[in-house]
Amino acid sequence: MLITLRSMLYFVAMIASIALFGLAIVTIGLLLPLSARDRIAAAWGRVNLWLMKVLCGLKYRIHGRENLPKHAAIVMCKHQSTWETIALKAIIRPQQSWILKQELMRLPVFGWALAAIPNIPIDRSAGRLAVRKIVERGTQLLEQGRVIIIFPEGTRSAPGEKRKYGIGGALLAEKSGYPVIPMAHNAGVFWRRRGLKKYPGTIDLVVGEAFDPAGMTAAEITRKVEAWIEAEVARLPSRP
Repeated sequence: MLITLRSMLYFVAMIASIALFGLAIVTIGLLLPLSARDRIAAAWGRVNLWLMKVLCGLKYRIHGRENLPKHAAIVMCKHQSTWETIALKAIIRPQQSWILKQELMRLPVFGWALAAIPNIPIDRSAGRLAVRKIVERGTQLLEQGRVIIIFPEGTRSAPGEKRKYGIGGALLAEKSGYPVIPMAHNAGVFWRRRGLKKYPGTIDLVVGEAFDPAGMTAAEITRKVEAWIEAEVARLPSRP
């Protein structure tokens, strides 16, 4: 009962933070340089991590912090929960762009804020056109010094569940030549997909070493990332 109550309090606080920071991005932020909007988005992530800790007792620790990108790179991360969509905003350098579902852009305030920052919304039913957009727009953003973040599974998977890894991010790496950084975590153990409850504990986020995709095909990059992520996830605690 207490976990449910604390989780509901966080949900209300999260919605309030989206309204506050989202409106700041699309009003004041649009009058300022892109770097200011990036910093506002990063501040939103930090505030939510703090709220999770205070209201839900949900903390995190980073393994391999030295591997976090300092320059343009392609981050491929495990997708289990809403947690990583919030936390990576705070943990990774502010100059970041996400490959995300086009439907998110239609959400009031949140979608407006996403549109005010150069993200890459895609129509997942568009097939090759969506992949081409990832490669073309992703390369442009990488050349501007931004970090591209993608969840290769495309959607959240429950702990212990494995989904097929898409090839879009790997094709971007093959064509652009920018380094790839894999990330693994067990956030789904504490904040389950489509779940309201946030169980107290400590989420483990593992940041892998960047690797150069030169000479590798997209299929080889995908296999390398998938093997590393799934092996790391299997080593992490599977209970709160």
